[in-house]
Amino acid sequence: MPSDGSGLIDEVRDLEELKSMLAARQARDAVAFDLDQRRSQAAAGVPVAEQGKGVAAQIALARRESPARGGRLLGMARALVTEMPHTQAALEAGLLNEWRATLLVRETGCLSAADRCAVDEELAPDTGTFEGAGDQQIAAAARAAAYRRDPRSVTQRASHAASERHVSLRPAPDTMTYLTALLPVAEGVAVHAELSRHADACRAEGDQRSRGQLMADALVERTTGTPGGFSRVEVQLIMTDRTLLQGDSEPARLPGYGIVPAGWARDLLAQKPTTPAAGPAGRSTGPAFQRSSVRSALQPGTQPGGQAGGQDRGDDAEHASPPASDPLIGQAAGSASGNASDPSTRQGFEVWLRRLYTAPGSGELVAVDSRARLFTPGQRRFIQARDHLCRTPYCDAPIRHYDHINPWHTNGPTNLTNGAGLCEACNHTKELPGWKATVHPDPGARHALELHTPTGHIYHSTAPPLPGNNQNERELEQEREHAQEPGRYARPPTPPSHAPEDHSTPAYPYARRSRRAELLSA
Repeated sequence: MPSDGSGLIDEVRDLEELKSMLAARQARDAVAFDLDQRRSQAAAGVPVAEQGKGVAAQIALARRESPARGGRLLGMARALVTEMPHTQAALEAGLLNEWRATLLVRETGCLSAADRCAVDEELAPDTGTFEGAGDQQIAAAARAAAYRRDPRSVTQRASHAASERHVSLRPAPDTMTYLTALLPVAEGVAVHAELSRHADACRAEGDQRSRGQLMADALVERTTGTPGGFSRVEVQLIMTDRTLLQGDSEPARLPGYGIVPAGWARDLLAQKPTTPAAGPAGRSTGPAFQRSSVRSALQPGTQPGGQAGGQDRGDDAEHASPPASDPLIGQAAGSASGNASDPSTRQGFEVWLRRLYTAPGSGELVAVDSRARLFTPGQRRFIQARDHLCRTPYCDAPIRHYDHINPWHTNGPTNLTNGAGLCEACNHTKELPGWKATVHPDPGARHALELHTPTGHIYHSTAPPLPGNNQNERELEQEREHAQEPGRYARPPTPPSHAPEDHSTPAYPYARRSRRAELLSA
């Protein structure tokens, strides 16, 4: 490694050029792999329309990317290698990085192969024409060249873009989220202008909230019809009993978002009922919180035997209420549904406690078998709580399908061990010829599966840990207990490194049943 500043900068530049060269090599390898797989599938009698399926998923796994990202990478590789030789040469020479090559491919995506090749020759990025140019300049140059070559296709592309409008949600730091709407420009500008007008009017009447807060609150209220933004929707919050009842710092998990602080989770449930303060002209200046009942989805003392953790006993099951004096779980956060302008019509939210039983050693949820073809609603909730996101490695898509790892048509059982949450694309890919998934035979660890690809590669997927399953924290807790009563907790011999440590055996007299409280606001 160079020792002076000049040499370090030179090495950074050389490594950046090397990254571009490797990206170009990956593109060529991806196209060659695609052709090889298509030949193999054609020899196996696969219909032409079905050839090439699963290739992008294998490339994604090899590059440790999501399947959607793998598809985009394969499409870019095809364009670079077969239609844009000058851009490919610039990438190989280190004159462009992978992202800027992606911009050139994207802006010429509406053109035919011949027109795209002509634009590539006109721009000639391998001659250094983009030296010193930024992302926006490169994209603008490619867009202008594409329009000159085929203005009709560019115009049609803009018209087609309106059909891709959608709304998406993704996590943001500090228990916030990004709610994003992709809209036609006229509609997007109209929505923003209306929210701005509402915020300006409220500020003029003396509302103390900032302009951004007013716009955000108005968006929520006008979409849901309630000041607090809550409606008849189920929100699951998974936390340990220690976090819920004893003030423990173990974080909770909110499906669809991720990890949230323990204090925030308790505040969500312990918010005291308040009457919304009326702003100018009767406007509500904050969310309303109303007291609601808290009921347990399983009777106290229910063991994980006939009914597994997370398995409902039915809507008519007997529910036990906690003491009315309990200040923590006697209220639920969230405004009620009903007429937002009339507090007397609002209905309080019900908070349900579902106990999820886990093995103390591994944190694996307890399950029961079923001979049904489809997973029951309770099993689906159980899998959702355990898997959180699609179980395909590197895929962060939300769960859409509850899949049999060993297919049901080959006598795969309908139980939680054989179940996995997958996104729609990954579930369809798994059913292609040459793909196979199996349950990983390791009963002492969290739920795991193996994914086998047509090329013989094997990828492993382990369910994420539930709150309260941090091994280091459990060991610290055991050490504290041992310090208090040194003669009571004798630790058994350490098991071999290849064997999972089982804390549920009689050798651990202090091992207790670990429970999870799944709080559902509905």
